[in-house]
Amino acid sequence: MNKLCFICAICFSVFAQAYTTDPENDIDKTGTISGVVLDADLKQPLPYVNIIVKDAKGETLTGGITLEDGHFEIKKINEGEIIVSIQYIGYRTIERNFTVGKGNYKIDLGSIYLVEEAEGLDEVTVIAEVSTIQQKVDRKIITIGKDLAASGTASELMVGIPLVSIDAQTGDISLRGNSNVQVMVDGKLSTIPTAQLLKQIPSTAIKSIELITNPSAKYNPEGMSGIINIVLHKNTTIGFNGNVTVGLSKEIEAKFNSSLNMNYRNGKFNFYGNYSNNISKNKNHGNVYRPENNSEQFFKFLDQRENHQYKLGVDFYLNEKQTISLFTNQNITDNSTTGRTTALFYDNTVFNQDQIFINVGDNTSSQYNFDYKIDFAKEGSNIELEIDHNVYEGENPVFFDQIAGPLSDYTDFNETDRSNTTVNLDYVNPFSENTQLELGLQARLFNTDIAYASTGESYNESGVLVPTPSTNFDYTRDIYSAYATLSKKLEKWTYQIGTRIENVNVDAIALQQDVLTNDITEIPFRNDYFQIYPSVFITYSPSEKNSYQMSYSRRVDRPGIGQLNPIKEWSTPLVSSYGKQDLEPQFTNSVELNYTRNLNNRKGSITSGIFYRAISNEINRALFIDRSDVTSGRVILTHDNFDNTSAFGLEVSSNYRPFKWWSINGSFDLYSQTQKGIAENIRDGVLIENATITDIETDVTEVDNVAWNLRMFNNYSLNKNLTLTAFGFYRGKNRNLQFDVKPMYFVNLGMRYSFLEDNKATFAFNYNDVFNTMRFAFNGIRPYAQIGAFHWESNTWNVSLSYRFGGGKYRAKSRKQRDNNVKSNNGGFL
Repeated sequence: MNKLCFICAICFSVFAQAYTTDPENDIDKTGTISGVVLDADLKQPLPYVNIIVKDAKGETLTGGITLEDGHFEIKKINEGEIIVSIQYIGYRTIERNFTVGKGNYKIDLGSIYLVEEAEGLDEVTVIAEVSTIQQKVDRKIITIGKDLAASGTASELMVGIPLVSIDAQTGDISLRGNSNVQVMVDGKLSTIPTAQLLKQIPSTAIKSIELITNPSAKYNPEGMSGIINIVLHKNTTIGFNGNVTVGLSKEIEAKFNSSLNMNYRNGKFNFYGNYSNNISKNKNHGNVYRPENNSEQFFKFLDQRENHQYKLGVDFYLNEKQTISLFTNQNITDNSTTGRTTALFYDNTVFNQDQIFINVGDNTSSQYNFDYKIDFAKEGSNIELEIDHNVYEGENPVFFDQIAGPLSDYTDFNETDRSNTTVNLDYVNPFSENTQLELGLQARLFNTDIAYASTGESYNESGVLVPTPSTNFDYTRDIYSAYATLSKKLEKWTYQIGTRIENVNVDAIALQQDVLTNDITEIPFRNDYFQIYPSVFITYSPSEKNSYQMSYSRRVDRPGIGQLNPIKEWSTPLVSSYGKQDLEPQFTNSVELNYTRNLNNRKGSITSGIFYRAISNEINRALFIDRSDVTSGRVILTHDNFDNTSAFGLEVSSNYRPFKWWSINGSFDLYSQTQKGIAENIRDGVLIENATITDIETDVTEVDNVAWNLRMFNNYSLNKNLTLTAFGFYRGKNRNLQFDVKPMYFVNLGMRYSFLEDNKATFAFNYNDVFNTMRFAFNGIRPYAQIGAFHWESNTWNVSLSYRFGGGKYRAKSRKQRDNNVKSNNGGFL
């Protein structure tokens, strides 16, 4: 663990309350307890662990914390029966009974190994100086330190997370090079689109990122490449306490964020509330050149975001066995984008187009969560009911000002209403210390209604401009599932087997209304299916230093709303994006092998792994030439299902501390995948301006993509108050169906200074993309030859100030973390 990891969260140490001497001979008859606390998996010392000494009635007598090497010693403990409680965030508490008295005044507990909780504990968390990476049986956990927390938003923070990539244009996220990934927040579904959600969460609100690359049957089976779970801080300490953070960053435009977390714990109730905001302006620009018709598109955008998030919750402890928890999240967002897209045809200016668009949108989302948990007499046995309801409402009008070109000014109107209700019933029964059974039932009811209308014109199939038809898209998907997992430990072996069964009902209908005749065209779609998803996990630990893991799971990728919605998603002078209503799910069989090695002298650990995925009915991009406007080179971007394909890759990550003052976190990942898609071209020898529909050639294109990424954090602790950080990133070139992406690299530098009593205040300064090298540059041949690049505000400086108030520590309600999302949209508009 890092030097300052969790230092403030464990300030709950009570010093000696009694000093007893023998009145007759003045001999001190008090006891001393000592020992060393270690992580059971990593065999590394745990600093700042709470050691609490209680009497036989459970009343606190005294206590202390472990040092950086994990050792502790508590003196002047009165004679009598005592209970020693060893507590640390995210680990199972250990309690031992002793008697202090004649012949037993010095008690040496030796090495005490703490085991991490199987489910995350929502507790007060203090941000460590540097981020850490841990490989667990079914997930990789990146604990967010101050080096990453100063990034600004979750979207910016994700750039530094191993295996994760963020699309510079759209903000969409991918894992191991694949965008078929599920994103959760505290294990819960959000109705907010993923790209938007990541831009709304301040990085300072994030406790850790969990990469679950091969989830078990306990988790919902969506996401070919797995699950990304964003775990937020939750403060649940005794009394009233919390923290406040403010931050400012700038290159061209200013970006401001702040957060306030408060908590009050007293008796049977724990109340908590969070507020955060993100107010920013962002400029970006780019260009795309097509040599075939000597044309070039230029893009300039100014995005303005104002987001406010509120969370209120309460945990009610009915008794020691029953807990009721309620919370609500409220999210209010106002976004606007002003952009200008210009298409210049240098050889034939009659096709020139120039438009300004203004998009002013607002949306609100609300989450309401109820949880009731009963712990049975048998330790570890419980049953839990959880009901989660989400609603989302958004309006997104876009005004297009046609400066030059064949179209007139027009406005597109988009309204979205979305709801999602999830009911979970989970049961856990540990048959013995080494065997456990888990059973669960789940119902997920999802509906979205999207209404689109336009005052403009569009080309019909005959190439004639007509009023754009209005469209309403109603989509309903209900999923009913059950799962069972059995885990068992046999000396050096641990295994878990499980199965999840699902019944899915999909019902969708699109209604298109002709503006002139009011005729309505119905496009219905229905898809009901039943599937079984098995999973197997095996771990072999021949020694304390070595661990081997193998896992298998079957997964599904259900198409997201953006891929299904037949309404135009966005448009530029030469590209329009639409969904495909009858897209079907794709299925994946995934196998992983991992090896973890703990280094000598507690210097750190190294984890390596390989994976293989067999994919059927693959969902991927399809690019069609717009039949209504062939001679201008317009294309339509959509999705389609394709035949079977496969993917494989390898990854290596390491925590290493060469010196006490220097720690390194590094990772390398490489993946390869064959991608299939439809890409249309104009026949060789035919100029675009002379082309007709009969000159269009349609081919199923296959691309073999090999890509790699390298990340490295360096943390330098100059003293207990001041640290310096350096982060380097390099992404090798990679390919997709549309184009070849050029390499990209950048370097970030930072410093942290902690001050005031117990380092309750922290000032941070960061300088990102020091050499101004971040850009998205590409070239391609489908459906036309093109060369381009996009630039954004990456060469930014950032300052932040945070302050904690209150103290103490108390374990709060433990919540399950499960995935609960669908496949997000992916790809850019080129």
